[in-house]
Amino acid sequence: MTGPPPADTGRPSPPAPSLGREVCDRCRRPRTVCYCASLPRIETATRVVILQHPRERDVAIGTARMASLALPSAELHVGVRWGEHPALARALADPARPPILLYPGPEATDILRAPPPGPVTLVVVDGTWSQARNVVRDNPVLRALPRYAFTAPAPSEYRIRREPSDEYVSTIEALMHVLGALEGDPARFRALLDPFRAMVDAQLACQARAPSPRRRTPRPPGPPRRPLPADVLAAPDALVCVVAEANAWPYASGPDHPPDELVHWVAHRVTTGETFSVIAAPDHPLSPSAPFHTGLAADVLRAGVARAALLEAFAGFVRPTDRALAWGHYGPGLFALAGGALPTPAIDLRAAAQRFTARGLGSLEDYAATFGPPPPPVAVGRAGLRAALLAQIVRAWLTPPGGPS
Repeated sequence: MTGPPPADTGRPSPPAPSLGREVCDRCRRPRTVCYCASLPRIETATRVVILQHPRERDVAIGTARMASLALPSAELHVGVRWGEHPALARALADPARPPILLYPGPEATDILRAPPPGPVTLVVVDGTWSQARNVVRDNPVLRALPRYAFTAPAPSEYRIRREPSDEYVSTIEALMHVLGALEGDPARFRALLDPFRAMVDAQLACQARAPSPRRRTPRPPGPPRRPLPADVLAAPDALVCVVAEANAWPYASGPDHPPDELVHWVAHRVTTGETFSVIAAPDHPLSPSAPFHTGLAADVLRAGVARAALLEAFAGFVRPTDRALAWGHYGPGLFALAGGALPTPAIDLRAAAQRFTARGLGSLEDYAATFGPPPPPVAVGRAGLRAALLAQIVRAWLTPPGGPS
């Protein structure tokens, strides 16, 4: 998608994936589905900078590398932290081509209707909708850029990869539309779709030649499966999503680093919207990474209440009949280490979702994105957003016919 590349990460580029077949060194696809013969070479006045999420780099049918091969002046970098990336800093500092960000949002300008004048540096984030959102959110250097977006004039041709909705297109399709508008010559950039279509057609042909999977035995009729126990779902007013944030020192800082300590505790009732959010001042020196990971400024963390006051306040919020819901065990465990107590052991929503879907989920943000755009945070910091995402998942599960697909 686009919000919606040789990698420059300071490390050697990974070898082409080994699939037991001969692989093209250029496109890194098996020779049987290599699209290099269809690659155009299109020079641009626009400087294209593609920032690829690391998880997207290993997706065989991704299009960011394809775009970087077809556009000789394009740059492809892999990572999630861009604040001090030297290559990006050089690109953003080019006075002859001021930078813009291709990413949707209410403040974005429609680039097809009102393209910026003159050559620009076009920054594109390559990844899933959730990945791109997190990259932009977590990098002030990207959030500060003028933002542009567009509505695709035609549905995506990405028939081998499902887009979240009709207005989303692959990275190379987005570049085809946007470069055509920026450089005033849409017809010249339609050739970008030649290798894209070749890849899609080859992939579909391989799928057609593959043996048909065995038919699954239909499930016997009965009540639909539910991701959580019936007694939990029968008492929605008792469901409370909880999220903890820590003052955590990286393990690379050495064996004598202080232990993780609770600095922010958020609890959110799913049905009523009541929210508890208290910040506790750290007892140990504040980790340099704590403000970034918690989404709270260092002075806000240091000005928090005593941890005992947080625990006392939460004891007045929680009810004996409440059932706490968390993503994994770390948050409830951190709360317990701080001396906190929940009415009953927390229910692990991540484990429940894995049992229900029988597949990998990715991050909380990735899984919540399957239910729609992110809701507004229920409190400050990252914990406020994560609590809102947990509640979004639970509300979807509470809605008939019985949970996510």
